[in-house]
Amino acid sequence: MKLLEIVPRDHTRLYGAMIKKQVDIRKGGRGTFSRAGARKRNAARWTHVRYKGSINLEPGLADAVRVEIKSPERGDETRLLSSFLGWLDRHFGDEVSSVNIQYQHAIARRGNRRH
Repeated sequence: MKLLEIVPRDHTRLYGAMIKKQVDIRKGGRGTFSRAGARKRNAARWTHVRYKGSINLEPGLADAVRVEIKSPERGDETRLLSSFLGWLDRHFGDEVSSVNIQYQHAIARRGNRRH
């Protein structure tokens, strides 16, 4: 699982703008991300047309956006991350101050493994 914190530039309300952009793209019959599940005011779940897994978005502190990317397949999780970052850069690159990524790995349960 990958956890992202997207910090906007100049107090931009990035979460609402991201949701609106995704809806506008889908209305035009384009886009690789689509909204999944029930609509919620302070959370959204997106899926990708090609990769397994989901992207969960929610507003964070001080106009930041918190994103959780997870997939049952590690390769698809990496591709989801790459695709999402590309989408973010294309549509909101000028409005983003920073993106912080935290990698969360499943703990191996096969006895004692040395790293």
